[in-house]
Amino acid sequence: MNALTTQTLIVIVFLLIIPTSLAAPPTLEDSFTQCLTIFKPSDQESPIQNFTYTQQNPNFLTILNNYVRNLRYFNGTTRKPVAIVTAAHFTHIQATINCGKKLGLQLRIRSGGHDYDGMSYLSTVDFVVLDMFNLRSIEIDPKLETAWVQSGVTLGEIYYEVANKSNNLRGFPAGICPGLGAGGHFSGGGYGNMMRKYGLSIDNIIDAKIVDANARVLDRSSMGEDLFWALRGGGAASFCVVLAWKIKLVPVPEKVTVFNVETVGNRGGVTTTDLVAKWQEIADKVDNDLFIRLTLSSSNKTVKASFMGMFLGDSEKLLEIMNAKFPELGINKTECIEMKWIESVLFWLSIPPNTAPTSVMLNRIPQKQIFLKRKSDYVQKPISKPGLESIFKILLENENVTMAWNPYGGRMSEIPETETAFPHRAGKMFKIQYSSNWFVPGEAAARDCLSQTERVFDAMSPYVTKNPREAFLNYRDVDIGKSLNSTYEEGKVYGVKYFKDNFEKLVQVKTRVDPDNFFRYEQSIPVHISRR
Repeated sequence: MNALTTQTLIVIVFLLIIPTSLAAPPTLEDSFTQCLTIFKPSDQESPIQNFTYTQQNPNFLTILNNYVRNLRYFNGTTRKPVAIVTAAHFTHIQATINCGKKLGLQLRIRSGGHDYDGMSYLSTVDFVVLDMFNLRSIEIDPKLETAWVQSGVTLGEIYYEVANKSNNLRGFPAGICPGLGAGGHFSGGGYGNMMRKYGLSIDNIIDAKIVDANARVLDRSSMGEDLFWALRGGGAASFCVVLAWKIKLVPVPEKVTVFNVETVGNRGGVTTTDLVAKWQEIADKVDNDLFIRLTLSSSNKTVKASFMGMFLGDSEKLLEIMNAKFPELGINKTECIEMKWIESVLFWLSIPPNTAPTSVMLNRIPQKQIFLKRKSDYVQKPISKPGLESIFKILLENENVTMAWNPYGGRMSEIPETETAFPHRAGKMFKIQYSSNWFVPGEAAARDCLSQTERVFDAMSPYVTKNPREAFLNYRDVDIGKSLNSTYEEGKVYGVKYFKDNFEKLVQVKTRVDPDNFFRYEQSIPVHISRR
């Protein structure tokens, strides 16, 4: 046997007798999955391993991508979670919280919302995604006109079930996008085209079941009124994981009336400027049963205005109101479409009447993903006609940007700012959503569309709220500030824009229920160190 062979044998023998203590330490993925099995209760019918996906699992990227709504944040360079737990039982959530705390992993909670800036599935540190899409039961009590809905339920599923169980005479005030998950949508406020009549989703929530930072399952009575207050508009992901919401259903008529009137340049001799000015006069003051969203866009060097509305009643009554309050629009009988409330959900998706069954709203995964940016503003005073002309000029120079103006007033003005954590109430005429979409990957396209959005947003500063320039939590926007460690001073930068004076109370609640700041993300409510 030559010397080389002898040396090789010695190395092999040495490797075989290395003590296990010198072996490679387990990966973070291994430690997490092993930890989950420790916390799994022995009588659980659904083993948590069957609902846990690490990066080695062939379905990992599919599960991650299913609820990504912004392609800007799904690419090869984006940091991926250590694991995704698609919880199917409350014990899965308890185990995820316990193991996340034990291993120093941050938690991102995802229930299927738009999440425009990806905060439910992104981080710059090691993290786990807790995906709620398996938790989507709906329990309706037709006698009490209430329902328990789990956080992974979509709005479309809620609308569909409520309509079927109530002979189409009940609905729920929430968003116009049926694919939205209830969890995040509700906790950020939840607005839609019935908010002038019934307020926000949170104004019609009467209980909740949560898992707190100590992995306890609590309801309204056991969590305390201050935490229940915070969950309604303050963003639940800063405080706990919401298992389910108890909602109060609202009456809807047998028929509602919808319309979408578009005008380019002028309509019936009335200029777009005059129409928009008149819309400002009446949109937040007209009959509470009427909601008219104004959308402004531009193409081919022309501004287009779209007046899309829903009236909780028949077309005859709607025309009477419009002729008295907004005759300049010149809406006529043929432009008014009567339908069941549940059918109106499809109308707001731009699906023509009688072309698709209402079951279409049960589709959870969008057929098309896009690159996008969203921002928000609030307006308290009417914008003058010269001001509107300036805005139109900016839109003409930045044709990729669209603005949706959503009217307040009605019930929104009757609820005090301190009633829930959502503060944008009386005195607000309308909320603006800025939208920019693009379909081509690459830095050049992104840079162009983002800069267009920023230019329009900057140009709007004279016309919107100031000190602070308010923003809507459900349109989370990292441009207005972020802090991974969510220190008080850093958190205040974005916190007062989202919550105004309610921010301080939210900090107090956070400090009480999660003093170790386990539930944190880039725009979470901070802990006040001096009060710990």
